[in-house]
Amino acid sequence: MPQSVWDATSLPRFSSVDVASIEADLETLLTSNQSAIEACVSKNSEPTWQSLVLPLDQLQDDLNNFWSPISHLNSVKNTPEMRTAYNACLPKLTQFYTDLGQNKALYQAYKLLAESDAAKSLTAAQIESLTQTIRDFELSGVGLEGEAKKRYGEISQRLSELGSQFGENVLDATQAWSKLITDEEELAGLPESALAQAKQMATAKEKDGWLFTLDLPSYIPVMSYADNAALREEMYRAYSTRASDQGGDIKFDNTPLIDEILSLRHEMAQILGFDNYAELSVATKMADNGQQVIDFLENLAKQSRSSAEQDLAQLKAYAKDENGVSELNAWDMSYYAEKLRQHKYDLSQETLRPYFPMNKVLSGLFHVAQTLFGVDIREEDEFDSYNNDLQLFTISKNGEDIARFYLDPYAREGKRGGAWMDSCRTRRRLSDDRLQLPIAYLVCNFTPPIGDKPALLTHDEVTTLFHEFGHGLHHMLTQVEVSSVSGINGVAWDAVELPSQFMENWCWEPEALAYISGHYETNEPLPKDLLDKMMAAKNFQSGMQMVRQLEFSLFDFRIHREYHAGLSVQAILEDVRSQVSVTRPPGFNRFQNSFSHIFAGGYAAGYYSYKWAEVLSADAFSKFEEDGIFNANTGAHFRDTILANGGSRPAADLFIEFRGREPSTDALLRHSGIAA
Repeated sequence: MPQSVWDATSLPRFSSVDVASIEADLETLLTSNQSAIEACVSKNSEPTWQSLVLPLDQLQDDLNNFWSPISHLNSVKNTPEMRTAYNACLPKLTQFYTDLGQNKALYQAYKLLAESDAAKSLTAAQIESLTQTIRDFELSGVGLEGEAKKRYGEISQRLSELGSQFGENVLDATQAWSKLITDEEELAGLPESALAQAKQMATAKEKDGWLFTLDLPSYIPVMSYADNAALREEMYRAYSTRASDQGGDIKFDNTPLIDEILSLRHEMAQILGFDNYAELSVATKMADNGQQVIDFLENLAKQSRSSAEQDLAQLKAYAKDENGVSELNAWDMSYYAEKLRQHKYDLSQETLRPYFPMNKVLSGLFHVAQTLFGVDIREEDEFDSYNNDLQLFTISKNGEDIARFYLDPYAREGKRGGAWMDSCRTRRRLSDDRLQLPIAYLVCNFTPPIGDKPALLTHDEVTTLFHEFGHGLHHMLTQVEVSSVSGINGVAWDAVELPSQFMENWCWEPEALAYISGHYETNEPLPKDLLDKMMAAKNFQSGMQMVRQLEFSLFDFRIHREYHAGLSVQAILEDVRSQVSVTRPPGFNRFQNSFSHIFAGGYAAGYYSYKWAEVLSADAFSKFEEDGIFNANTGAHFRDTILANGGSRPAADLFIEFRGREPSTDALLRHSGIAA
């Protein structure tokens, strides 16, 4: 059996990253790669997979192995020195990939291979890789000449810079704000866990009192529990105006960046022959065209709006009848929603937190993966790390190691907010027939351990962990050996959330919760009364949550689809809200200025993917509802269709193979408690 690439050299060496030499080292590597590409093309008059694709894949892998730990550290351990080095490298990388995408000789070599007799002996994954590569050349402007080609390169460079700057502004604006409170009476209503965390943060800064920030583990408890309306308003204003002209330091204002990003994306799309950036976006997705996306979102909105209106009416009635509040401000919504949840179900996230210690949740998550997909997961003790909280795990199947993943779970200073999975290494077959195994980064921003207590998660955080692990499984359980369609690579973006949202379902199943939960002091499982309350509250305000996500999705798609010079982003947002939303935030709210998914991430004109894929994930899970949520045969079928094939086959075909039919929205509406 061919040897697998699996030793210390396959793991990134974070401690070896020399910030001072990053730029020079990258330049050397890019120059070497460029020369190797030219040499490879020049000698491939009759290209084969072995003579053309494998050498180029190795060059790409060499570059990824160099850049992956740098990019990761820039997100999780951001320092001024790292940021400077990272930003100095971005133009060089962008230029390299722009030149690569417009390399006509390389494009012709791939086309020659795809049309040759040699292609007849290629695997389905190899053929799909060639098809996607040729498509991507064409979408990268390989056919452009003269001024259009030059302008495309300029746009690519500038968009890379703007995306990085947008994310930095959000991070800096978030970290620039903090509030120290020395009078405990101002913190009435806050749970003990939030007070302890704020006290620990103040102590770390050598201050007396309680320190609050705009990081979500600090922000959410205040918005949900603080009786102090003035404090809630102050924090809401600070959070909702981050990186805008409405709050904080004007130097972090992302408004001009948004306008320039949209303008350049529109220009790029038109250079490539598309009417707008939304149509360019869907060219690589499951959706056939922009109108199909609009119709999908608007149809979901019509089906969900009445449920959202009922949720809001119920909340208003409770606030008025029980608390004498006749008008709900934006900073009151979460507070009274939490009170209503406790009123209706006698349940809060804080009540559940002691039953979800991190170690128990992880062991339960691994049990679910083992039962469904036939894998074992063990923690590694010795590895190169950048933080004491970082963990490394190895996944094995039938006694053979098949993947690894890093877990960086807790919020801290210098770490980008949110949660994500990223590729560290990709599974692929090397030219010497060895198999490179996949490695993933899983990053979250959970509430860290406080004092001598372990990290205690809210149920929402548990769901987030399962979500990101689902992405990781997609990357790590692939059986594809062609890098460009292995794991999450080559998967249509509006299907990439299928495995992640699919895994969330086990967080709501009593049979699974028996493994996921256990009191941090006694290991007592989640009591039946709490479980019953949690299940009863599952769809609390789900109508409002649905239309909120549809608001984000429609806003994103419409600003890219309807862009024109002078477009008012705020006007589009207000129009979307009038169409689908049941609440209106105050005029100072600038949520779009920190919408990193679409302005600094990969979701531009693609945020709808969450809802599109949620239809698929809910429908896929309904198969487990029919067969049993721990049915090993159904789990193996999901593994061998959805997870194993990566991007080597169209996502729609894989879904139909698993489910036996086209997807339906019925399961999503049922799971959300919204009548079809």
